[in-house]
Amino acid sequence: VQLQASGGGLVQPGGSLRLSCAASGRTFSNYGMGWFRQGSGKERDFVAAINWSGASTKYADFVKGRFTISRDNAKNTVYLQMNSLKPEDTAVYFCAASSYYGGAYVKRSDYNYWGQGTLVTVSS
Repeated sequence: VQLQASGGGLVQPGGSLRLSCAASGRTFSNYGMGWFRQGSGKERDFVAAINWSGASTKYADFVKGRFTISRDNAKNTVYLQMNSLKPEDTAVYFCAASSYYGGAYVKRSDYNYWGQGTLVTVSS
């Protein structure tokens, strides 16, 4: 599967962005999907994950109540709605796909396909 992330950009603190990740290739609905982020000089951290059907989601503590992950299997796309953005949310955001039973996984090692990343900058 190939993943293409989009929707990043510059936003003021308190603002919102919606990231999209379009998948092509094999059956998208078989895959668990996740979002990770990597700030400058930092490790790539888990942000959110969703299982194959969308019925199960997981979030990192630092985004709970602000970010929402969703998917549209008919459009082969997963989304990350980001509200109440903070400067510390500035990072390159990566989407990832897992072929391991389609679950909502939090570990990077559970994902075997990665997109190219989209930069989110939160600054006034």
